[in-house]
Amino acid sequence: MPGDSSFPPAVPVTSGPGHHFFGYYDKTPWDATGRYILALETGFADRPPEPDDVAAVGLIDTENDCAWQPLTQTTAWNWQQGAMLQWLPGASDRLIVYNCLHKGHFAGVIRHAFRDEERLLPRPVYALSPDGRTAFSTNFARIADTRPGYGYVGLADPWKDDPHPEDDGIYWMDIEKGEHRLIISLARIAACRPDGSMESAKHWFNHVQVNTDGSRFAFLHRWRKPEEPHWRTRLFTADPDGSDVHCVADHEMVSHYDWRRPDHILAWARQHDIGDGYFLFTDRSDGRKVLGKGTLTKDGHCSYSPDRRWILTDEAPDSEHKGTLLLYRPDDGERVDIGRFFSPLQLAGEIRCDLHPRWSRDGRQICFDSAHEGGRQVYVMDVGQIVAEA
Repeated sequence: MPGDSSFPPAVPVTSGPGHHFFGYYDKTPWDATGRYILALETGFADRPPEPDDVAAVGLIDTENDCAWQPLTQTTAWNWQQGAMLQWLPGASDRLIVYNCLHKGHFAGVIRHAFRDEERLLPRPVYALSPDGRTAFSTNFARIADTRPGYGYVGLADPWKDDPHPEDDGIYWMDIEKGEHRLIISLARIAACRPDGSMESAKHWFNHVQVNTDGSRFAFLHRWRKPEEPHWRTRLFTADPDGSDVHCVADHEMVSHYDWRRPDHILAWARQHDIGDGYFLFTDRSDGRKVLGKGTLTKDGHCSYSPDRRWILTDEAPDSEHKGTLLLYRPDDGERVDIGRFFSPLQLAGEIRCDLHPRWSRDGRQICFDSAHEGGRQVYVMDVGQIVAEA
């Protein structure tokens, strides 16, 4: 089922019989040269991964008829965020990072993209600093229990029965030396401005992202009582050592977000006096600004273009089961829809195929994952002409 012909062409850069995807929206899969695109390959797409299910890590060579080049394999992956696969900043023309299960624990791997060389990291990677020297890590086994589709199966959470452990949370790790330490515990954040909804609730951290200059990082604090179907969320920021923690938004709901600048965060959130929508929050203050009122009306996987002039996002499937891709220009409120893609009904819940759109490094292309043609594959779209508009 092809996309609408009035939109820019969505060109598949992978094909069957295997299924291919990259994962989340907050990383670019393109290398520094623009030739290679990172992706994962699986032999199935219709169920959650089990502990022994393997995903191949590989490259798409866009200058060689989009040939698929498998590099290695991992069993630490999920449908929504993959294996945290990404290029290592500072070496994004040759080194990649991904997570794996190694000798009974989850770990990170730095691998050469063109030689059989790799180095193991003692902890899995959730987010990297812009200079590639620092990583932040979480407990992926706990996330698998609390938010299936975002953690890794295969290992039990050592703190499974502890609602907010003192000795688990967000970890800092030195990429070169492998040194690591806990910098923010779940107990610490659970004790920060607690309310009645947290009593007997289980807490976890999700969606860590470093700001544009590496001076701060953000994370979501989530909690849910055993008897309740939905969780609640707060957005926090902190310095890389875990100090100077600031609660950016705490009105029950925060979803997808992206850093605009070192001190501004775009997030789909709830503000009790306004409602749900996109807000541009100012870090370490109470500053906020509504963005896209009446135009951006649905939550989506939002990210800024490299020049920060455009926001790329998507919207969940509508009554026709089609998800929308769109661009939004904050300076004048211009919205440009660039695609609508069918989402198969059988791919629901944690195995759904969200579009998760991502920018190329030059801001002239986007890529996304989609199952609108039957299999889960990676697509590229040229948006150069649109974003070049004044």
